Amino acid sequence: MDRKKLALIHIIKKDLKLSDDEYRKILLETAGVESARDLTAEGFRALMNYFVRSKHYKVNKNDLTIKQKMYVKYLLFDLGWDFDHFTNFLIKYYHKSRIDWLTKKEASHLIESLKNIIEHGKAEGGG
Repeated sequence: MDRKKLALIHIIKKDLKLSDDEYRKILLETAGVESARDLTAEGFRALMNYFVRSKHYKVNKNDLTIKQKMYVKYLLFDLGWDFDHFTNFLIKYYHKSRIDWLTKKEASHLIESLKNIIEHGKAEGGG
């Protein structure tokens, strides 16, 4: 299991405020493992699908979806940005200091912007 995916899983666990017992139960039920380190690619997809569809994650009042939020976090790991860098980016381009305050449309634009930054870095040999 790659480190970025493990980190994402643990961020989601924290966001959902899952106890260790709840977390282990979900791992076992969705992927048949007791530790995220033992997840296969198929198990990782099953776990992410569970989180996306779970009762724990609801769309915010601005229609931001959990899928969007999770994807932004994944892209940030790919970019290697820290919290402060991302917050400054959000403030500069979206005039908001938290991802949770974005609308669904703004989140879509943010995702495309981050993907473009990643692609631009790869085109220049940075990624």
